[in-house]
Amino acid sequence: MPAVIRLKRFGTLKKPSHRIVVMDKRRARDSEPIETLGYYDPKTNPANVKVNKERAEYWLGVGAIPSHAVGLLLKKQGVTKK
Repeated sequence: MPAVIRLKRFGTLKKPSHRIVVMDKRRARDSEPIETLGYYDPKTNPANVKVNKERAEYWLGVGAIPSHAVGLLLKKQGVTKK
């Protein structure tokens, strides 16, 4: 199963927020995730980002591939592949 770490959109029109989730690569954006790792709220200044670093490192260690946006968020939070 190819797993990816990506953003799942929540919120209303013009007030988006996102959850950082682990999903099967073949599933739709809003389908059920394998696990929720945190959230990202881009509308606040500065943007709120909360990530469970331990679980994110685990998923990166077993081969989950982060999307470009999630990769940048994880790098800012100090999450690295171990």
